[in-house]
Amino acid sequence: MLRPASSAPGQYRQFEDRGAGAASSATRRDRATTLRRTAGAVTLLLGAATLGCSGDADGITTLTWYINPDNGGQAALAETCTKAADGKYRITTAPLPNDADGQREQLVRRLAANDSSIDLMSLDVAFLAEFAHAGFLEPFDEDTATELTDGVLPAPAKSATWDDKLMAAPFWANTQLLWYRKSVAEKAGLDPDSGPVTWDQVIAAGEQTGTTVEVSAAQYEGYVVWINALVAGAGGEILSDVEAGRDATPEIDSDAGRTAAGIIGQLGRSSVADPQIDTATEETVRSGFQADDGGFMVNWPYVYGAAQGAVADGSLDQAVFDDIAWARYPQSVAGTDSAPPLGGIHLGVGAFGSHKDLAVDAVRCLTSDDSQTAYMLAEGNPAARGDVYDDADVQAKFPMAPLIRDSIASAGIRPQTPFYPDVSAALQRTFSPPRNVRASTTPRRAAQLITDVLNDEALV
Repeated sequence: MLRPASSAPGQYRQFEDRGAGAASSATRRDRATTLRRTAGAVTLLLGAATLGCSGDADGITTLTWYINPDNGGQAALAETCTKAADGKYRITTAPLPNDADGQREQLVRRLAANDSSIDLMSLDVAFLAEFAHAGFLEPFDEDTATELTDGVLPAPAKSATWDDKLMAAPFWANTQLLWYRKSVAEKAGLDPDSGPVTWDQVIAAGEQTGTTVEVSAAQYEGYVVWINALVAGAGGEILSDVEAGRDATPEIDSDAGRTAAGIIGQLGRSSVADPQIDTATEETVRSGFQADDGGFMVNWPYVYGAAQGAVADGSLDQAVFDDIAWARYPQSVAGTDSAPPLGGIHLGVGAFGSHKDLAVDAVRCLTSDDSQTAYMLAEGNPAARGDVYDDADVQAKFPMAPLIRDSIASAGIRPQTPFYPDVSAALQRTFSPPRNVRASTTPRRAAQLITDVLNDEALV
């Protein structure tokens, strides 16, 4: 059974800020935020209310699942779980925009208008805290939370939790690996397969061989993924005391932040940087790595299947594919375990839906071992559950499956704060472009901008 939401529908919960003055100030700011967001959603209210009427004409309750676009994998799971429900409910899917920011914006607008049509939603892990704090997600009770996280790898389970409550069920997780050309590494005398390598070693290998080290460093969320992994890999964090809300403490102006900035600046100003590094996203990175002068890249596991597809359609030579290898994400500091990025999607139950108990049943089915196995095989998106990686078909299709599991288990989580979009935007601005990043100045500027943005003293 679901526990009732702890906030009134449509209202953003307030932080319990420390000190009466702080509480009063934060409350005013949060109220202003609520009003701005709600006003932006008013135009959708009428349409949302209409959508909220589930199609129950044949006596079968319809659950609407808002999904991030894929190649049909989530629709197939919806069909499978509809059959398993044996008439208790059916699941239909509704697509969200392609990019994570667009998905967030559409969900926020609908949920701020108390849209009851959202029974289930696929939610990027980065936005869990924001949605949970706003009262948009129905928390799971303790028994259900234990059931849904049994067998889930530690990092995705933690990222689905806010205020000590499981607010969504990990559906699929993601992480990045170091991908390299075996011939290039051998020429440089570097053997990532034998043990961890550092960013310094990877950059040096690229310089020695005249090849590129590809990273996502456009001014977008993918760049923050890299920044956070470097900071976490150096033993630090971008933000602490997130429970204080707008009074959270930026920690990036630290030794770990300076280590991260040093690596970014070093790479950005070196010969190994792709000429397009300032605008590089995942696909730019993949393309650069597969080029003649490609040497190394950090990227999500989908690139392996994409390379296979490129061979099949004739756009990539088989010899290049055979030269591709993988290893653990590079260390920020020699001898300190790296903290690979964590990505992925959680399944949340809408706080304003009319069929929450049925939605929880659907979540059980959609996030089961069988469902996550099927989804990983169909879409190439890694599972959040550890047992999936023991599946023979998964291991056959993903020879790096054990490494993916280990990387997800020990991944570094981006700051879990309701103000994550503001924090992310501040990092993107101060760390761009990579060639201008300096350990002596950039982390300090980033910390100041984060503080100013959280206090409504600057816009990003």
